[in-house]
Amino acid sequence: MAIILGIDPGSRKCGYGVVSAVGSRIQYLACGVIRVEQLEFPQRLQTIFTTLTEIIDEYQPQVAAIEEVFVGKSAGSALKLGQARGAAMVACSSRALDIHAYATRKVKLAVVGTGSAEKAQMQHMIKVLLQLSETPGEDAADALSVALCHAHTQHSLIRMAGVRSSRRGRLLGL
Repeated sequence: MAIILGIDPGSRKCGYGVVSAVGSRIQYLACGVIRVEQLEFPQRLQTIFTTLTEIIDEYQPQVAAIEEVFVGKSAGSALKLGQARGAAMVACSSRALDIHAYATRKVKLAVVGTGSAEKAQMQHMIKVLLQLSETPGEDAADALSVALCHAHTQHSLIRMAGVRSSRRGRLLGL
């Protein structure tokens, strides 16, 4: 069993999601959003770091999966996002977690089946896949999506490690 912390970094809102993965079975543990938009920038980074370390201490994940920075609006926004992502990564590394990064398109592909999925599609699939009673908010759903992407990727790599060959796209075990 592996407990995975998924992180959707942001300089105003940082989403997090925690899941437990046993083989291909994934169970929801927690999710939420660290809201820091009202703080000055240095305090935002400190709050992201502190809150994530508290979440790590509470759920004891073995690994963290974090979304890669998507450069969108401006260089200034990208720098702030990168700094927020860095604060999240330092929180994870301060607790000796392995950190894996995933591109947004790969996360969407793993959860919805297309790399160009919309936010609403992602939220809906997270609700269905994790059997949640309510649809999580965008940032929390994004973080859970990153955690699911990591779980699926690791499960596939483990399965492929036992492969001796393939035929017509099917993997043949030992």
